[in-house]
Amino acid sequence: MVVARSVALFAVAAVLEIGGAWLVWQTIREHRGWGYAAAGIASLALYGFVATLQPDGHFGRVLAAYGGIFVAGSILWGALADGYRPDRFDLAGAAVCLTGMAVIMFAPRG
Repeated sequence: MVVARSVALFAVAAVLEIGGAWLVWQTIREHRGWGYAAAGIASLALYGFVATLQPDGHFGRVLAAYGGIFVAGSILWGALADGYRPDRFDLAGAAVCLTGMAVIMFAPRG
């Protein structure tokens, strides 16, 4: 149950952070309205709160592990939102990052 909660929180955090950054990107790089930037900033702020809900209480561990989720989530977001076609190296790198996330967060500790 703890692993499922942690993974779900990482997924929510990824949507908020990657989505927020994407909205700001759309504002600046794609010349969308400033409403996109405002929504992006709000989303990025919410991301900061979601990270605190992780069951593990160690800031460094949680944020380091989230990095793996961020990498893989960013590639997925790019593929879904912008039509980016990840190559085998993108996918291999994301797999390495997700493996690192799992080791950092879920390795048995005594």
